[in-house]
Amino acid sequence: MSETFTSVAQEEAGFRDRARLSFDLDADICVIGAGLAGLSIALEAARLGASVAVLEGRQIGWNASGNQLGTVMPGFALPLTELIERIGFEDARELWAMSKEGAEFVRANATEANMPGIGPSDGVLEVSNVDAGDRLISRLQMLHEDFDTEVEGWQVDRVREALKTDHYFHGVYYPRGFQVDGRKYVHGLAALARRAGARIFEDTPVVSIDHSGIRKRIVTPSARLRATHIVLAGNIHLGAPLRRLSETLLPVWRYAGITAPLGERLHEIIAFKGSVMDSDGVDHFRIVDGDRLMWESPETTWAARPQRFAGSVRRRIRSIFPELGDVAITDMFGGATGQTVHGMPQIGQLRKGLWVASGFGRQGMNTSAMAGQLIARSILWGDERWKLFSPFELVWAGGATGRVAGQLVGVWGRASSAAAGSLARYRERARLKDREREARLAEANRAAGTGPRRPPPGARPNVPPGLRPRPAPPPQPAAGEVEPAPHDGGVSQ
Repeated sequence: MSETFTSVAQEEAGFRDRARLSFDLDADICVIGAGLAGLSIALEAARLGASVAVLEGRQIGWNASGNQLGTVMPGFALPLTELIERIGFEDARELWAMSKEGAEFVRANATEANMPGIGPSDGVLEVSNVDAGDRLISRLQMLHEDFDTEVEGWQVDRVREALKTDHYFHGVYYPRGFQVDGRKYVHGLAALARRAGARIFEDTPVVSIDHSGIRKRIVTPSARLRATHIVLAGNIHLGAPLRRLSETLLPVWRYAGITAPLGERLHEIIAFKGSVMDSDGVDHFRIVDGDRLMWESPETTWAARPQRFAGSVRRRIRSIFPELGDVAITDMFGGATGQTVHGMPQIGQLRKGLWVASGFGRQGMNTSAMAGQLIARSILWGDERWKLFSPFELVWAGGATGRVAGQLVGVWGRASSAAAGSLARYRERARLKDREREARLAEANRAAGTGPRRPPPGARPNVPPGLRPRPAPPPQPAAGEVEPAPHDGGVSQ
């Protein structure tokens, strides 16, 4: 989700009169979809000297790409330990390094010189809903030593100093993580791609694709396009010609809200300046526009009006930060993301000249940027690192049944996270009460002079005769041995 957009001129944000493809055209590369992935591919390929045409059925960034929080950090939706189990340690290291390159691609583009008003800021904090200190140590060691990632472990006290709530325990701080205005970035990316020579056509849906032969043919309502390479960079809305690809994605709609200005009390309760997300993927928030809170939480597997979830966002904020009170939600946004069954993005070559860059739901902005670099360099330089994604095949997401199952899994996951968090906070309160009770008892004993006293040095404990330990019996000789005579203090004979 982005911040407020009304104060930014359309030309500054990259908006312009939309151009449709109304004439036949030849290009080296045709990219279908003008979201973050498609525009990243177009920008990188145009910079490398290719002729690029981008076809978008609606408008640039109209869906999830133009409605996200703008958090950028390395990694994937699939947990790192599971990634290692799936493809091995060395390949996991390579993929992680590529995800870091994607984050740096965004950082290099999202400058005030390239995108005025983009407002980058540093720092991402991932917090745990449960007391997971032991697991935190091993994870920090793996990230720092094995995956060359700059991270810091935050103890509970430091997390709660930055976030005035008892909902969160330990945290992992990524100083190289950062955030930008998400909507300005996607339109700024389009402006950079155009500047590099890419041609972007909006309101141009794809009617059919013929991917046989060296030169592929793409038919639109009013024109035809031929290209050596086609990149399918859409989401769940690729349409009838690409329905088989769309059906490998589980559609999930995420919603976010922005509060009214909250003044200085917001900074007293949330002192952290960057993005905050919990380790269960339930909540994601940060401060925007100085004193407003942008919060992403609810999700569904069907489309709904974002305004319906303003109450859910408001209640969620109040449950985590009760001191903020009942805040007012002034803006709501939402978008559909395509999530894969295996939890990794779909990046690679389906057949000669036909490429895919999709499945970026829950992946973060770094992965779509990584896909842009990887596919453009694969086409133009012969970079074959895309084969690292080969173990993550296109898997059918289950259609309507999959949506229902996905919603149930999501509800169950959120409920499990809430239950685990409640149990962790209950245990923490119980420990504190026990300590307070022991401290009060010890203080009362000291005041009354009835507390335990230490015996003087050399004193034997006063134990009743019946409870005194008996002396150990002398050792018995083994068979065939002669029992030694008692020692009487004289000289042995």
